[in-house]
Amino acid sequence: MTTREQQLKAFDRLLSIMDELREQCPWDRKQTMETLRHLTIEETYELGDAILDNDLEEVKKELGDVLLHIVFYAKIGSEKNAFDIADVANSICDKLIDRHPHIYGDVEVANEEEVKQNWEKLKLKEGKESVLEGVPKSLPALVKASRIQDKVAGVGFDWEEPQQVFEKVKEELEELQHEVNSQNQDLIEAEFGDVLFSMINYARFLKVNPENALERTNKKFIKRFQYIEKKAKENSKELKDMTLAEMDLFWEQAKKI
Repeated sequence: MTTREQQLKAFDRLLSIMDELREQCPWDRKQTMETLRHLTIEETYELGDAILDNDLEEVKKELGDVLLHIVFYAKIGSEKNAFDIADVANSICDKLIDRHPHIYGDVEVANEEEVKQNWEKLKLKEGKESVLEGVPKSLPALVKASRIQDKVAGVGFDWEEPQQVFEKVKEELEELQHEVNSQNQDLIEAEFGDVLFSMINYARFLKVNPENALERTNKKFIKRFQYIEKKAKENSKELKDMTLAEMDLFWEQAKKI
């Protein structure tokens, strides 16, 4: 592994390259925080994919892309005389020290759960009016639901046992079925949302990340369906011309691979 001196030297190299690109490259010179935003989101998702694939070489590359974006935003901030990369680093350092009084102060905690509860209480002391203020509005709904539940649990608004949450899941499923029978589309959508929300809550009690779990299932489905497509092509067939029984046969084969 590299030394701290080598790490700082590498970071200094990145900062110098960013300065040069911002000054000399027409594309880099033209970028704003707004034009970079969607690219940053894309890079973050690519990092997430690499993590789920457990591809550490790809994780390294994607982390570099994300780090570049952080440096890029800091460079633009410095040009606006708003902040620079030192302000960014010092800001997060100060926050980490303030939020970890059990490390940098005299607060004692027994476990991870108490750390999370203290974190949310400290955020309220910083002036936030709601524990939910820190949940980004633009988060995908599934991730947002998970973060909402994490945050309210951090201040004690939570179920006591996993079985209670599972009973809630069953209750919400029954309510959904009732509205399906009523054929009121608005009520069906509302109850379907309640089912998803309760399932995400149950995942938390099972210590399962619902986003990761669903993405793993997505990848599994894609792999198996692409196997069907491959076998269809090998048999000179179009999927639309195959029977469901024929596709099911290949699907079962794919499950064994």
